[in-house]
Amino acid sequence: MSDLFIGFAGTGLLFACILCGAPIMLSLIGVGFGGILIMNGMIPSLSLLGTLIYPVVSGFHFSAIPMFLLMGFFAIRAGIGDDLFDACSKWFGRFPGGLALASTGATAAFGAASGSSVGTATLFTKLALPEMVQRGYDRGFAAASIAIAGTLAVLIPPSALIVVYGILTNAAIGKLLIAGIVPGAIFAVLLALTVLTIALLSPEKAPASDETYSWKEKIWSLRMIGPLALVIFIMLGGLYAGVFTPTESGAVGAFSTFIMAIVRRGFRNLKLGQALIETVMLTAMIFAIIIGGLVFARFLALSGTSIYIQNLLVDGGLSVWTIVLIVTLLYLIIGMLMDAPSLLAISLPITHPVMMSLGFDPVWFGVYVIVLAEIGAVTPPIGLNCFVVKGAAGNLVKLEEIFKGLIPFIFTAFVMLALLLVFPEIVLWLPSKM
Repeated sequence: MSDLFIGFAGTGLLFACILCGAPIMLSLIGVGFGGILIMNGMIPSLSLLGTLIYPVVSGFHFSAIPMFLLMGFFAIRAGIGDDLFDACSKWFGRFPGGLALASTGATAAFGAASGSSVGTATLFTKLALPEMVQRGYDRGFAAASIAIAGTLAVLIPPSALIVVYGILTNAAIGKLLIAGIVPGAIFAVLLALTVLTIALLSPEKAPASDETYSWKEKIWSLRMIGPLALVIFIMLGGLYAGVFTPTESGAVGAFSTFIMAIVRRGFRNLKLGQALIETVMLTAMIFAIIIGGLVFARFLALSGTSIYIQNLLVDGGLSVWTIVLIVTLLYLIIGMLMDAPSLLAISLPITHPVMMSLGFDPVWFGVYVIVLAEIGAVTPPIGLNCFVVKGAAGNLVKLEEIFKGLIPFIFTAFVMLALLLVFPEIVLWLPSKM
């Protein structure tokens, strides 16, 4: 039995395990280590496992993930999301679809403080959806606008998912984080334009508000957003200038939002222990998936499977754009079945070498993959963000209404992918100036 056959058999077994509901981390490690064991024997396999896991897990850049997650939990407890939605409602509420615009803008801004798509979608579902429904908004449209806007949190830095990509591909994490700024802003604008277009074409779905606010009230609503903007500016500015590492940037953000939470809510209402436990649990899950992905990637490399697929695509007479289309379809299909960290852990050992051999920039590919993961987060049958919104909304909206309302926003996401392909400078311009 050849190593190549073992590689393909292991890949098939992995997908079979996932479809049967087995935990992603156990599937990756079990299949990866089992395949290495069959090819190399017990002692070399155990030695390889030890030398593979410890140097990665003990790496300094790993600590950026819990820092970003902790910052997000503190930001939620500080009430920053409430402030953002209140301010955006006062500034944009009179526009057609104003509350949906406010939700999109506030979600994009909060994404820069949380980095959590799930947390952001949950928060703004509770904040914005009841008010939009009360104002006569179409339930599916309102919920869909929150679900898709919540995915901006994994693109706009700081983003734990971008760090995961950097670890799995050994790409420059600092440059990856900076690279997400411009695409994140453009995607947020495109989503806002989609909301505005739907509101203009179908005003019954998003009626305009008749509430008015004075300039004094509008400006006063920004009072708590200023400190957050300053924190984000210091974090990203420090990364851009080379003053901070990603981990130090995350530590600055976590400490700053910790102080903001104490000032706003008081130390007792902060529930520090709960925030720390939630951070540890989520970090452990992400670390386990990363370790599983690295073990599976080593299995594919040793079996020659990744090289075989790379040669098959690159030397098979296919054009570059045909290969890009195949990779894109692969992410869209697999993204429907699993969460984003698992998607990266399973796919990158195959797709990253292929794209690098074609001459694509690893930073550009990272942002492109993140946008694909965003699309996967809102497409059935899994559509994690849709289930999160449904769970937070309760009986206020049906799941099928959310998926139906997402159709125009999915087209917007494909427009974003096209822009990244045609104008890669959108991603690469800021990192090139670092």
